Amino acid sequence: MKSPILQTLPLGSPPWVTADPFLFCVHHDDHYPAGNEHLGPEASLDGRNLGQDFEGKDGWRMYHGEQVPGFPGHPHRGFETVTLVRNGLIDHSDSLGATARFGHGDVQWLTAGAGIVHSEMFPLVKKGEPNPTELFQIWLNLPAEDKHAPPHFSMLWSQDIPRLSFTDAAGRRTEVTVAAGELEGRRAPPPPPRSWASRPDTDVAIWTVRLEPGATWTLPPAKNPRAQRTLYFFEGDALKVADHVVREHQILAVQSDVALRLEALGGAVEVLMLQGRPIGQPVVQYGPFVMNTRAEIQQAFNDYQRTRFGGWPFGKDDPVHAREEGRFARHADGRIERPAR
Repeated sequence: MKSPILQTLPLGSPPWVTADPFLFCVHHDDHYPAGNEHLGPEASLDGRNLGQDFEGKDGWRMYHGEQVPGFPGHPHRGFETVTLVRNGLIDHSDSLGATARFGHGDVQWLTAGAGIVHSEMFPLVKKGEPNPTELFQIWLNLPAEDKHAPPHFSMLWSQDIPRLSFTDAAGRRTEVTVAAGELEGRRAPPPPPRSWASRPDTDVAIWTVRLEPGATWTLPPAKNPRAQRTLYFFEGDALKVADHVVREHQILAVQSDVALRLEALGGAVEVLMLQGRPIGQPVVQYGPFVMNTRAEIQQAFNDYQRTRFGGWPFGKDDPVHAREEGRFARHADGRIERPAR
């Protein structure tokens, strides 16, 4: 019998290897200390390469931030960012004048399209106690006809994201969080309108799966047999996938058109699944720009240098919101939304 596992790779340090239509996947998991008056860490920053702090000293990183951890203003064109915040907060600001604070289970889905500059800062809002922050950021490609779509983001608030619980014959539970796609009739909130995931035949799915120790669960086949499916085993002692035992954290490319039995061996296990029909077009990437030809990459640089993708309407590259501010989104058209408390 043919194995449903097509390829395995060591998980390694992020960013992780992805398959079309995905471009990039990174898992940030930082154990930040208490926050100071600037919403940065109440701790010494001595010995850190500020502006490029990716070492993980003391279990956390400043990334490109120098006072507050995170990613000050930077441009994108030609793809989408999907940011799943499992713990902690992100403060968003962009060149269209939109702002947001989201986290604790929320997802932001941003179509960069024709071009946007945004900052993603991690405000440490808790004083006197730790500020753990964990998130996935996933880049989803756009087809050629949508690479110049108007920039747009959708907020998928935690309360609206399906979380399905399954119990196996031994009473052990598996929870599946559906950030994109559909499972057992429960569909994730819609992505932006020009997203590859908004097309009904692309079968884009982004799920996280948590199995209790010893739990078993069967991953159903994709709806579109052309979809590519990748599992990222990132947490736990060992995972059994069909008849294959995985004892190291790994990336597994698997058949998407068959049901796949998963079993947590030892302790609890967590898996990220990325799935979608490939776009199947040339990918030319240079840093924050992803296009189809080298000429389009050069044009992206020229356009950014000329227009700054709308400019930067904020007084600093790394703005954060007030400590007491709750989760919200203020869109470029002035519309404000807040999740229910």
